[in-house]
Amino acid sequence: MVGRLFGTDGVRGVANRDLTGRLAMDLSVAAARVLGEAGVFKGHRPVAVVGRDPRASGEFLEAAVVAGLAGAGVDVLRLGVLPTPAVAYLTHQLNADLGVMLSASHNPAPDNGIKFFDRSGYKLADEIESAIEAHLDEPWDPPTGADVGRVRDAEGAAEQYIAHLLSTLTGSLEGLRVVVDCANGAASTVAPEVLRRAGAEVVTIGAAPDGLNINSGCGSTHLDALRAAVIEHGADAGIAHDGDADRCLAVTASGETVDGDQIMAILGLELREAGQLPGDTIVATVMSNLGFKLAMRDAGVKVVETAVGDRYVLEAMKDGGYVFGGEQSGHVIMLRHGTTGDGVLTGMHLLSAMARRNRPLDELAKIMTRLPQVLVNVRGVDKARLQSATELTEAVSAAQAELGDGGRVLIRPSGTEPMVRVMVEAASEDQAQALAERLADTVRRVL
Repeated sequence: MVGRLFGTDGVRGVANRDLTGRLAMDLSVAAARVLGEAGVFKGHRPVAVVGRDPRASGEFLEAAVVAGLAGAGVDVLRLGVLPTPAVAYLTHQLNADLGVMLSASHNPAPDNGIKFFDRSGYKLADEIESAIEAHLDEPWDPPTGADVGRVRDAEGAAEQYIAHLLSTLTGSLEGLRVVVDCANGAASTVAPEVLRRAGAEVVTIGAAPDGLNINSGCGSTHLDALRAAVIEHGADAGIAHDGDADRCLAVTASGETVDGDQIMAILGLELREAGQLPGDTIVATVMSNLGFKLAMRDAGVKVVETAVGDRYVLEAMKDGGYVFGGEQSGHVIMLRHGTTGDGVLTGMHLLSAMARRNRPLDELAKIMTRLPQVLVNVRGVDKARLQSATELTEAVSAAQAELGDGGRVLIRPSGTEPMVRVMVEAASEDQAQALAERLADTVRRVL
């Protein structure tokens, strides 16, 4: 972990190698010091909430974070295993000054991560994260006696989050049979319970976390088990979450994938019909399928594009006064109900749209047609030269001219690796594949 520790989604790495207990404690101490110096704790005793997903490494990392915060004079409420959006919600709801979530989202079990939320439930601003890094390993005068933080478990935290989710529904899910895949992750208890209380008949898979099986052959990154279960049980739909449940993907009764773009199209038009879509605008990233953008254009909905990453989607939403946005990967932000992507909330509202309209998911998903999309990762290149490579710019222009209005080319550098991503959308899979490979060859040769 060289350079800036914080990425677009907190600090992440292999637990006990990149992300050690010492680093977790030091980050927590630094966060407390930075917020204290910024006046966030002024006039009251500071409080933080700490949650985690069920990874084995989360146990020792939670202990390290709690020790760092309490040692820096912050009282700590331990939330236990809960989804990331639950921690964000409860940070604000419990009047905490800081929220901490330990999770590596959809990554495999050996990885873990730390992300911080401010008292409003939003991820910390870049400048605050930079200040936290600057305070690492600095000498300081720790509190003693009555000034050290106290630690206790938060009572009823999961129930409070469940009640919040249910309060956002206007109807019942009665009559729907749904399979929910919890990725053996943070939503293993919450997600099935929410859907049952909302009236659905629920079949649960991927809900037996043992600390090592999170995201392993299950969840939003591995949909085959969900498809099979939906067909086996004759379910109306399947809902898939990732390890920390900030994502939601779905499958139809026949097992067809419904991705984040399709979910945004369905829910965005539901909001527009209800008069709850300010500016008739949805915020999405440059990776959203062209089919989504064309469908929204035809429906009279504007799409504001951002860089890849849900934090950039959220920034654009806040800056423009918008309330709905997300990513193709299934991060969907419903700002009226939460400050971050919430997979359980998203899945519940997707099922609610089915119930309200009494239409199957495959029919609702036909609001847009996904264009074939091919992504090629070109590794080991000098991505810094991307913007100045005239030959590559000309190659992209030629490819775009070949596609016309029926396709799209996007070439962008990876934010974390010496790699350039080449994405092509076209009317056919063969055309998209051929153009992507041609452009990837050009990237390798030029860069």
